[in-house]
Amino acid sequence: MRAMVTALGFDVAASVRISSLTSMNKLGALALCALMAYAGPFDKKKKKGEDEEITQVLQLPKEPPSATVAETARLVFHVSPLSSKGLLSQQVREALKSLHRSVGSATIVKLRAFVAGSGDMRRVPQIVSEIFTDRHQSLPAVSVVQVGGLPLEGAQVVLESISAAKKDVNRNGLIFISGQAATDEKPLQPVVTLAQKSLADLRAAVRGAGGEVEDVVRGTCFMSSLEGLDKVRGLVQSEYGSATWNYVQIQRAPAHSTVECEAVARARVKIDGPLQFLNPDGLTKSQNYSQIALVGAPRVALTGTQVAFGSQDSDVRLAFQRLEKELVQVGASVKDVAMSHIYPLSNQSADQVRRIRFEFYDKGRPPASTMLIFEGLPSMDASFAVDAVAVVGN
Repeated sequence: MRAMVTALGFDVAASVRISSLTSMNKLGALALCALMAYAGPFDKKKKKGEDEEITQVLQLPKEPPSATVAETARLVFHVSPLSSKGLLSQQVREALKSLHRSVGSATIVKLRAFVAGSGDMRRVPQIVSEIFTDRHQSLPAVSVVQVGGLPLEGAQVVLESISAAKKDVNRNGLIFISGQAATDEKPLQPVVTLAQKSLADLRAAVRGAGGEVEDVVRGTCFMSSLEGLDKVRGLVQSEYGSATWNYVQIQRAPAHSTVECEAVARARVKIDGPLQFLNPDGLTKSQNYSQIALVGAPRVALTGTQVAFGSQDSDVRLAFQRLEKELVQVGASVKDVAMSHIYPLSNQSADQVRRIRFEFYDKGRPPASTMLIFEGLPSMDASFAVDAVAVVGN
């Protein structure tokens, strides 16, 4: 009997142990399965882009081109209205909106920005790029120059635009007239008398080119002071009421008094040949520039400013070399520049330009030109800048 009980006890104990082991094995197996199921996805190689955080990369705006090309017969000219609202960036955006409304279906191919105040001028081409890219439009060439003042308190920028219309508007060609300078060595002389002299010479230039004052499509008056501007505007409007005009004070504290008005006009008679230069009697004759450029070429190149970074002769040459290179890339030549705008920041820079520019320009056929000393340029180490209108494929 005892043996039976003992045997039974042994069997029961063994059974309990076996049952416990079986339960533990089951639990272990379940745990292993769970671990394998959890670890399974980490054994798989992730597919490209799977479960990765998606980030948005913002592209930097493209730089405006150094030069653009347009048909001479289709060029139209506008000036943005002035605004005193906001800072420079906001005013640039508003000026561009206004220009887009004014040009309608035409394509803006060149912008010249005159900036007053202490805003960062480098933002101007960036904003131009952003807005034109958003509108899916080709970028224009851009020139940016700092001036001493604009004709509205709080205004920080004015934009001059050249656009390509959908149809011909200058069938006979265009006339580019150099700035007609009237100066007085005293810095605070009234500008009205000087404006009368400049506008009289401008009238003589227009007529010397075979045109009349009503043929002028755009003019810009560069002035040492904006005091008396209302009277100057009155003089301009009495003769050039159908044209678009712009007025800027070139420096905050100019060394002398000056008014220099330049203009673009439509030719009345078909211009013979792609490019001619005139120096009518009664106007200043200079070996450095022509008074009038007659452009009959089908197409012209319009450049943005090329800046000299530094004040050495080599820096001046490098700016003209870049201008030359950009013109060649669009099928033009520095020898066929019709109109040259030069923006030195000192008399020393202006003298350097006078000495060096005919290493590049054709001294026997100097382009029409306006050169005045301005307040500043977008680079702190800039000494001068240059932009140009040149005939293509001459």
